[in-house]
Amino acid sequence: MFAITDLPDTIPLFPLPGALLLPRARLPLHIFEPRYLAMLDDTLKTEHRLIGMVQPREGSAKGGLQSIGCAGRLTAFSETEDGRYMITLAGMSRFRILSELEGFTPYPRADVAWDRFERDIGPTERDEGFRRVPFLDLLARYLEEKGLSTDWDSLKEADDELMLNSLSMLLPLSVGDKQALLEAPTLTDRRETLTALLEFSLHSGDDGTEVMQ
Repeated sequence: MFAITDLPDTIPLFPLPGALLLPRARLPLHIFEPRYLAMLDDTLKTEHRLIGMVQPREGSAKGGLQSIGCAGRLTAFSETEDGRYMITLAGMSRFRILSELEGFTPYPRADVAWDRFERDIGPTERDEGFRRVPFLDLLARYLEEKGLSTDWDSLKEADDELMLNSLSMLLPLSVGDKQALLEAPTLTDRRETLTALLEFSLHSGDDGTEVMQ
């Protein structure tokens, strides 16, 4: 287990719209761009094996990044016959970008700060005010409206943090909505934000045909 003081001052960044990683969650990724294959090779040589997932800023003409991201530790990888990697990142802690670094590597890197996110390194969070039945009723209406499906048995058995974080990562929300869920200070804040997003979507009358895995 890492302490906040063990985390490095500089990490590689993987900007990927809509790919949300949260602390203590797992994110599978496909790596195929040459610069990010280089990032992976370099990450495997480090002791911490951290990669910072970060959202690009919406509407930014210069390819700017959001200031808050989440670092994941590389816990599994395999190489395909055509040279791509299948990897899994285990969410460690959110971070704040202090400055993006120029040169030296083909992939982006940044100096980052970990303060304000000490709870990310701690034990699983609980949401004492979480009322599961009304929330699951709301979720069922949302999934029906969107034409989505899910494994209800696994979802109902999951603890508060696993359920709320998994839904935050998997539901087809906008990049801005995903960023809001990432930046929610506590699990309770994330649940309240997610609830508001589901309610807004139902009231707006949007529809969809995707299937949530």
